[in-house]
Amino acid sequence: FGTIVDTHVTTIVSALFLFQFGTGPIKGFAVTLIVGLLISMFTSVFVSRTIFETELSRRAQAKTLSI
Repeated sequence: FGTIVDTHVTTIVSALFLFQFGTGPIKGFAVTLIVGLLISMFTSVFVSRTIFETELSRRAQAKTLSI
């Protein structure tokens, strides 16, 4: 969890610098990058955890999910 948030926040900070100091298409790229990162972070943290917990609850005897 910590690694996912850390990498996304670091990249968002870089995108904010691009937005602040960039011009034209660079600002558009920064906005697209930020939106994509926010959606990716939401998916990786909340959706993946929900799917994992649902799978574990269906298997009462399992302590971990085999990959």
